[in-house]
Amino acid sequence: MMSLAALFLSAFGAATLLPLQSEAVLVGLLLREPQAWLSLLLVATLGNVLGSVVNWLLGRAVERLREHRWFPFSGAQLERAQQRYQRWGQWSLLLSWMPVIGDPLTLIAGIMREPFWRFLLLVTVAKCGRYLVVVLVTLGWVNGQ
Repeated sequence: MMSLAALFLSAFGAATLLPLQSEAVLVGLLLREPQAWLSLLLVATLGNVLGSVVNWLLGRAVERLREHRWFPFSGAQLERAQQRYQRWGQWSLLLSWMPVIGDPLTLIAGIMREPFWRFLLLVTVAKCGRYLVVVLVTLGWVNGQ
């Protein structure tokens, strides 16, 4: 049970703007409990998607927050990200699983007022897809395939 909580927290934190890695936790748990792959996949996906929802909510509130010193992006960075998001639109959320660019994409989606239902659908597909690949590669390696 503690391992699922640790996985959830690492996946949640990794989806926010914090520099955390959840894949290593997932792989470690898969190596220890390969039969629990589905539970691990679901918990990692849930944590990571909920972390992205936090970014989306922050994006919705960015106009009130961007003047604070602790705000992680400059005005120029936000402007560039918004231009890219306008160019590629909602489909760019399928890249939300990627390191470095994924977390800012989910923040920008909130700034751009992406409808929540569409945001949630695309981000869930992307995040679950990434973790599914990690599960399949890890289990294939464990089983010698």
